[in-house]
Parts: sequence; C-alpha cells; structure tokens
Amino acid sequence: MTFGSLLRQLRYGQDIGIKKLAAEINVDYAYLSRIENDKIKPSERAIDRISRYFNYNRDELMILGDKIPDDIKVILKENPEEALSYLREKFAHDGRGS
Repeated sequence: MTFGSLLRQLRYGQDIGIKKLAAEINVDYAYLSRIENDKIKPSERAIDRISRYFNYNRDELMILGDKIPDDIKVILKENPEEALSYLREKFAHDGRGS
C-alpha cells in the first residue's frame, strides 16, 4: 500500500472531498492531490496533520511516506546487524528480504 492510496481510502471512508480536507488541514489541495496520486512524498508536517485529522497512527504514516520515525532510526543505528537480521527473518518471503 502507498501513502497516497491510504490517504484516498481514509478520505473516502469519511466521505470528505480533497478540497475540504486540504482546507481542514491547512494545505493546498493541489499538494494533497499530488500526494494522493503518488506523484510526491508528503512532508512530516503534512503527515502530522493527516494523522491528527484521521486519528491514524503517525508512525505507520511516516513509514508509508518514506520517513523513518526517530526512535526507529536510533534502534537501527545502535543495533544494525540485529535489526536487519530480525527484519529479514521475520518478513522475508523469498530469502532475500523482499
């Protein structure tokens, strides 16, 4: 799932138009449209606003927006081998981690 597809799903789920959502979270609707169509990645500020508006997990949105939450960065930097090994072991489908 992409950030844009999730955003569209959240919007449709609450029956809110893109222009209305843009006004509610104080961003330009063209910007929001580009995010929703996966043309651009959202800023952290946009992610925060979307997370609050839809009451959706910010960390999940950050990851879908290709941003890594700060606490996860620390874990990865302090434990790179263990973190990579765990993730590959837990989630690898073809033995290569993808």
